[in-house]
Amino acid sequence: MNTENSGYSRRDFIRTASVVAMGSYLYGGDVLHAGEKDPIRVGLIGCGGRGTGAAVDCVTASSDVVITAMGDLFSDCLDASLKSLKERLPARNMAVTAERCFTGWDAYKNVMACDIDLVILAAPPFFRPQHLAEAVRAGRHVFMEKPVAVDPAGVRSVIASAALAKQKSLGIVAGTQRRHQTHYVEVMKRIHRGDIGEIVAGQCYWDMGELWLDRAAQNWANRSAKNWSDMEWQIRNWLFTVWCSGDHIVEQHVHNLDVMNWAMGSHPVKCVGVGGRAARTDRIFGNVFDHFAVEYEYPNGARVSSMCRQTAGVMGNVCERVIGTKGHAYTDSADGYIKGTTPYSTATPSPNPYVQEHADLIASIKAGAPLNEGHQVAESTLTAIMGRMSAYTGQPVSWEWLLKGSQLDLTPPHFDWKELPALEVAVPGVTKRV
Repeated sequence: MNTENSGYSRRDFIRTASVVAMGSYLYGGDVLHAGEKDPIRVGLIGCGGRGTGAAVDCVTASSDVVITAMGDLFSDCLDASLKSLKERLPARNMAVTAERCFTGWDAYKNVMACDIDLVILAAPPFFRPQHLAEAVRAGRHVFMEKPVAVDPAGVRSVIASAALAKQKSLGIVAGTQRRHQTHYVEVMKRIHRGDIGEIVAGQCYWDMGELWLDRAAQNWANRSAKNWSDMEWQIRNWLFTVWCSGDHIVEQHVHNLDVMNWAMGSHPVKCVGVGGRAARTDRIFGNVFDHFAVEYEYPNGARVSSMCRQTAGVMGNVCERVIGTKGHAYTDSADGYIKGTTPYSTATPSPNPYVQEHADLIASIKAGAPLNEGHQVAESTLTAIMGRMSAYTGQPVSWEWLLKGSQLDLTPPHFDWKELPALEVAVPGVTKRV
């Protein structure tokens, strides 16, 4: 495994990202074009459960997809993913050889340098901005998991990369699969044409039970048994490490917040939030919170109440509600309806949205009009970061300041397999806005 820090100079990249987005260079490499009949060659970066699942979804979406190259920071993750894909996919859709399997910090660059048309980005969210930038530089279409960053610096990078991708006619679809789910699309179409009147309020929730506790415990045990460094433990335990995941309001609740931005047709202008650690207080859970509640204000004055938690023994609730002057709309993963003067109810079940998002991306590329969701998912990611920052600090946060003024950059001090500063848990009233 390559353990040198040759792949990461994130702060330098972010400083130059806006210049790149203005077209200071354009790569002239091969790109999948409309009408081509050759197989769609796909690379996978980030070989955990979600990356492996996304590769399966991509093949399910289009039979001419061939998984060609794979990369992960850790060799055991890559090996497990490769084994799973070979078991789950037809042989004709797997063309990964030992020469096209890469590990270490530069794995993403090596995958991007292979003869691929499209790349799946599914490493921990912190790494998404730089992986996206490299994909766009290399002229690759992109499917990237959400969220797309963990801090304002990363969001700015993604916005710049999305702009450059548009210049280069590259597709970008994000793992905000509700945007590709039939009943969500139908409800949103009706909201936007005025069926519920003027939007005055909304609520969104991702309240659920305990999650990944066994994984956190196993990672903690392996830290000693396998002599993992802080860096290795924090990345492998990325769901509980703020700089890797952004905390669960960013990593998971971004789905619901994306729906609210979609309904509103805008991002919020400010928010105030609360949160903390009531159940997951042990150090094996890193430095994330286990609950958040945030009130967002949108440009028209509408307020959205947002809640998320990951706590054992609680009521589950994952849904969105939009309130208008003529009715209200409700959506969740299985259902959608409108009640009021112009009612609507879901007629038939939606096709699998995890597959549909890949199908939509591939179809758009073949049609010569690639979808580019980069900017919208960057805004939804920043909406979640905004709520986290308010909850962490106990202070209101405005969109204008966060996007243009905040200097928050969660990049660790090094990318070596050695010790890192202790993870600090935010304390509202003590933790400062940066």
